[in-house]
Amino acid sequence: MTRKIIIVGAVAGGATSASQIRRLDTSSEITVYEKDAFMSFANCGLPYYLGNVIEKREKLLPETPDTFKSNRNIDVKLKHEVIAINSQKQTITVKDHTSGETFEDTYDVLILSPGARARRLDIEAPNLFTLRNMEDTDRIENFIRTHSVENVLIVGAGYVSLEMVENMYKRGLKPTLIHHSESINKHIEQDLNQVIFEELDAREIPYRLNESIASIDGKTVTFTSGQVESYDLIITGIGIVPNSEFVEGSGIQLDEYGYIPVNHTFQTNVPNIYAIGDISTGRYRHVDLPAHIPLAWGAHRAASVVAEHLVNPDHASFKGFLGASIVQFFDYTLASTGITQDLLPKFDYAVVDVNNKAHAGYYPNNARIQLRVYFDKSTRRILRAAAVGKKGVDKRIDVLSMAMMNDTTVDDLVNFEVAYAPPFSHPKDLINMVGYKARNK
Repeated sequence: MTRKIIIVGAVAGGATSASQIRRLDTSSEITVYEKDAFMSFANCGLPYYLGNVIEKREKLLPETPDTFKSNRNIDVKLKHEVIAINSQKQTITVKDHTSGETFEDTYDVLILSPGARARRLDIEAPNLFTLRNMEDTDRIENFIRTHSVENVLIVGAGYVSLEMVENMYKRGLKPTLIHHSESINKHIEQDLNQVIFEELDAREIPYRLNESIASIDGKTVTFTSGQVESYDLIITGIGIVPNSEFVEGSGIQLDEYGYIPVNHTFQTNVPNIYAIGDISTGRYRHVDLPAHIPLAWGAHRAASVVAEHLVNPDHASFKGFLGASIVQFFDYTLASTGITQDLLPKFDYAVVDVNNKAHAGYYPNNARIQLRVYFDKSTRRILRAAAVGKKGVDKRIDVLSMAMMNDTTVDDLVNFEVAYAPPFSHPKDLINMVGYKARNK
């Protein structure tokens, strides 16, 4: 009997799960419902398109419903929003935003990948935008082109906001950054984030902490500090909200924040309903703690696990997240892996700091890396690592992610065999130095 598989959401998790299922299962009927007007767009590339780093819009849109149908025999229905689920009857209610009609559809398997939306200020203004999808991107691009934008206010200091500051600057506009607290870029320790302020100062980009918008009147922005300034364009990046309202009352468990807890195969508490991507919460791989990691790698990995579980349940399992993340801010790279900083007090841990250049000191075009590693004193297992520098940061964080994935102790890092030549590293790499320094802890 042919299974009927319905997927809610057609971006990273949803589109990938549909493709992976079809790769393994040629007979099931697969339908994807997406409430927005575009599918499978490169979400992480949106700031770089607005900064003219990515010049062609079509590069962000590798797939369409037509290509999915012709290449994979998968039906994708855009502007179709799933507004309710009945897990007992195995039905969903769908609203067609083009016709305005509402209808029901049945499923044997349901995969939820609706993502999360950008949190919005409780203010309405024609020049106020968020950046979360292609529609947002097109609206911002059109506004810049048609309103002679020069001054841009960026609200928030997470990855999207930092990327927008850089890309607005590279586009030739004049960005200003504000943030409601002194704690910026929560993925990285605040002392390591100091390079962000150095980069802002070097380019004379204004910024203010402990600052928020009180009101907007045309281009005039009044801040909670009492300061009044004029901006042509305002873009906020102040967090995300799960798109889970339609799940309420369905019998699917939600946590206190509106996210969906899943098991090691991304099943919800209802066995034939899965949840992947930003909407779901899982566990860390290296410690027994809950993890919510709304990043692209997790969505793509979850999609593969779900596909494998549907075809061969005994051989599909996800071992957990590490939370590896990275951002570029002008000349610097900031990256981390492992548990978040707020979870460290749950352990009796020690810290190792290594501050050294990326490769042999006598070789030109060098740059310093500050690498910080936290480990459990009793087990010697690595809990978290963070690094900041102008080159070589990604390599060190990736190595430490692999070490954590394989339960490597901090002491084992002395045995890490680096691919050494003067342009690339040191005979005794920064990773080795973490292990040597840890011996004294």
